[in-house]
Amino acid sequence: MMKVFVLLAALFVGGQAVSFFELVQEQWGSFKVTHKKQYESELEERFRMKIFMENAHKIAKHNKLYALGLVSYKLDVNKYADMLSHEIMQTLNGFNKTKQGGLRGTQEHDGFSFIPPANVKIPEKVDWREHGAVTPVKDQGHCGSCWSFSATGALEGQHYRKTGKLVSLSEQNLVDCSTKFGNNGCNGGLMDNAFRYIKANGGIDTEESYPYDGKDEKCHYDPSEKGATDKGFMDIESGDEEQLKAAIATVGPISVAIDASHMGFQFYHEGNVHIEF
Repeated sequence: MMKVFVLLAALFVGGQAVSFFELVQEQWGSFKVTHKKQYESELEERFRMKIFMENAHKIAKHNKLYALGLVSYKLDVNKYADMLSHEIMQTLNGFNKTKQGGLRGTQEHDGFSFIPPANVKIPEKVDWREHGAVTPVKDQGHCGSCWSFSATGALEGQHYRKTGKLVSLSEQNLVDCSTKFGNNGCNGGLMDNAFRYIKANGGIDTEESYPYDGKDEKCHYDPSEKGATDKGFMDIESGDEEQLKAAIATVGPISVAIDASHMGFQFYHEGNVHIEF
């Protein structure tokens, strides 16, 4: 009788294992189809599937905490789920604070310093999306052009506040055309240099007229398709959260660079991210 019980238990465990493997295979197949994934060899696919399984496990583990109210944001599998953390950073992290003013070398000091307004009570919450000053979420793809998206986001907000019109501006224009100002396209750049280029160039094209391709191309700026201009920029002291809070509340959407190496950013889905570095 005991032998029969052991045999049945073994069959049950084996059945569960097959079921779990089939579930993982189904998730993996769905992931590849959804994100149009193709691999050069069977060996690479097995390697990527292993990474996917590990990331999916971490995401599921985190989301259990979210369901219990122990963390403030939710994660989800996205197109980066088959990549290691350092690969994601190498692909997407294009902020380069060393790339200061390549045109004349001394331009790093041409920005103004932000002075918080006096005698103004800063509200506890400001959401510029509710005021119509923020364009829909954009995707930089496999290009280290985060700096260009940060720059256009801030300028789009300022243009809206000045004109009442929300115009999506061209990141590709900045990727292709601002190299003389110290930026390096998909290999990184700096928002200040983007603003310098826009000022010297007399404007930046709209997203519609100069769409994003996510790769370095030849500059083809068209002044007749200009969507906005700028007259310079202001810098907020790095690490000063009170200045940043005041600027967001009184000026509008602000161009920032953050350390996005944490999986909370890489697989973010919804909620308010609060991460201690």
